[in-house]
Amino acid sequence: MGAAYFYHLTRRPLEATLPMLLGKAQQAGWRVAVRGTTPARMEWLDEKLWLGPEEGFLPHGLATAPHAARQPILLTTGTESPNDPHCIMTIDGAGVAADEVQRLDRVCVLFDGNDEAALQTARGQWKALTDAGCSAQYWSEESGRWEKKAEK
Repeated sequence: MGAAYFYHLTRRPLEATLPMLLGKAQQAGWRVAVRGTTPARMEWLDEKLWLGPEEGFLPHGLATAPHAARQPILLTTGTESPNDPHCIMTIDGAGVAADEVQRLDRVCVLFDGNDEAALQTARGQWKALTDAGCSAQYWSEESGRWEKKAEK
């Protein structure tokens, strides 16, 4: 049974935080699905990941591209993940179900702490998942480094 980790972004943008988390998932040997809400946003993220440092390259691809099932990191807007991930990372308020949290090693919910709508969405997801019996942790970078602020 996995857990949902909520990452409250306040200092660094998504394009800086996500590669760090993806790198840690890769070190754990996990395949990852990054779930967003719009194809345009996933294409933007695809471009940002390609522009990262060569020594920290994160092999990835879009779910709409050929060979999606072979991608260690799959960028998608759907709930189906042909790459059989160990971890799902959601962005922009993309949905996640309790059965996914329970079935996978980890679910990460990244949300913009400077966006009130994103905060409300994340709070709703926390409540829904914990009410369904999922283990959850809340992490904040408010102090300048990541700190666990709550666990349920």
